[in-house]
Amino acid sequence: MKLYTYFRSSAAYRVRIALNLKGLAYETVPVHLLRNGGEQLQERYRTINPAGLVPSLQDGEHILTQSLAILEYLEEAWPDTPLLPAEPLNRARVRAMAQTIACEIHPLNNLRVLKYLTGTLKASEEEKTRWYRHWTEAGLRTLEALLAHAPQTGAFCHGDAPTIADCCLVPQVFNAQRFDVDMSAYPTVMAIHARCGELAAFAAAHPAQQPDAE
Repeated sequence: MKLYTYFRSSAAYRVRIALNLKGLAYETVPVHLLRNGGEQLQERYRTINPAGLVPSLQDGEHILTQSLAILEYLEEAWPDTPLLPAEPLNRARVRAMAQTIACEIHPLNNLRVLKYLTGTLKASEEEKTRWYRHWTEAGLRTLEALLAHAPQTGAFCHGDAPTIADCCLVPQVFNAQRFDVDMSAYPTVMAIHARCGELAAFAAAHPAQQPDAE
């Protein structure tokens, strides 16, 4: 398998974690999101992913896009190390937490959105940072409530083994810390983040450990 990735992309970070948790070997193919106007926007990469986004996962002749879809594919194709609980209601809970991050926080703070704010809309760097923190904090408040008040929460987002929710949580915390978001209001989130960081699969997926890290 080949993973088209960028070291700081939270969506690619999710997939790296899942691949590591499942013990799947893959080749890293860096796609620099800033160099030369963004390598993801060049024709060569758009033949792989027409959206011009990372990650893309190539499995044989097949190209998969969208990180949550890739996580679901990995779960279905390699179920022996499950990243979703067995019971339908619990699976729905895990998916809801993953989507709180991937659908409610991440899209509003993605690189292309931030570039549109400062480029086309002429927002200042201070205004961009306020935008980022506002939507990140709103999503993290929801996530903290989902985790802190649920008996299903264990050492990780659901029970005592990582799920796709944890695959999404860790990259989002990384990005929040890059923008100096005050994380003290989210103690459950941060406790889970710390436990994830103790696992080799998460540590190896960290942006600093990637071959394209700067």
